[in-house]
Amino acid sequence: MEANQLQQELFRYLKTSLPPHLSMVDDLSDLLDVGADSVYRRIRGEKPISLLELKKICEHYHLSLDQLLQLQTDTVVFRAPDLKTKNLPFTEQLRSILMQVKFFNSFRKKQILYICKDMPIWQFYLSRELAAFKTFFWAKTINKESAYADKNFSIAEFDFDETFEIGRQIIANYNQIPCVELWNMESINSTLSQINFYKESGQFKNESDIEAVIASFESTLDHLKLQAERGIKFMPGDSEVLYKSPVQLYINEVVIGSNTILTELDDIKLAFIPYNVFSFIMTKDPRFNESVFEGFETLKSKSTLISGTGEKERNRFFKILKDRVNNLR
Repeated sequence: MEANQLQQELFRYLKTSLPPHLSMVDDLSDLLDVGADSVYRRIRGEKPISLLELKKICEHYHLSLDQLLQLQTDTVVFRAPDLKTKNLPFTEQLRSILMQVKFFNSFRKKQILYICKDMPIWQFYLSRELAAFKTFFWAKTINKESAYADKNFSIAEFDFDETFEIGRQIIANYNQIPCVELWNMESINSTLSQINFYKESGQFKNESDIEAVIASFESTLDHLKLQAERGIKFMPGDSEVLYKSPVQLYINEVVIGSNTILTELDDIKLAFIPYNVFSFIMTKDPRFNESVFEGFETLKSKSTLISGTGEKERNRFFKILKDRVNNLR
């Protein structure tokens, strides 16, 4: 491929990487400190881009030269945004998730594919008492935030109104995006362990708080079961006239998975791979994403659909989950 063809291919790729509401020409004009006409000349391949300009473009748009030059290597470039924002309070981490889901919603065509080793973090915000417990646990035990170091959990003391509202906003945005979720029998185990750990180590302030969290967990599972029955996502108490995006819920009893999130946004495919509990690395690499998307389809083909159909399997699955929650009493 000729140099000007490679350059044109670079800008075609950039255009598909930007949200629809952003202008590539304006963005590049600011980045390269040149006029719009000069940007168009570069896009058409009439003016070669310099190495310095290529460096700026790669850094700004998180691109790999291997990918741009179509080099067949095994190198894959991932972004790790959290490396720049270490030790963020949990509330701010939740805000970053909200911003990400809003970004997904800026695209006309969108879909999320989720391999749920654990329940998606935002689903814990369907019910206030469970949301309060999970927020406290994450802030104290995972983030080790000093404000909670010597505290025991109490719903009255730690209602977390702000984080509850952020969580609900995440759900509201997530509910606008069609999705396919692969669950398994282990998807609630980490939360069961967390509740039991706090219970046995005396970190609930009152016995009534334990019961409230368990009841809240059960009501959350009831709502998720109702969503699966109807095959759509919605908030508790939603009006029938509100838009409700479809959800395909599958149960995989063979592979637990890894909380991997795959997105299709117009013509862009992204893969989000978890690390350090709340953090993700992300890539747009076509070769890598082709592989993980194929892997998702393989897992789905070995799973059982329980949304909109499969009543017997759906009832069995949620009964097992609720029995496990009830055993915490």
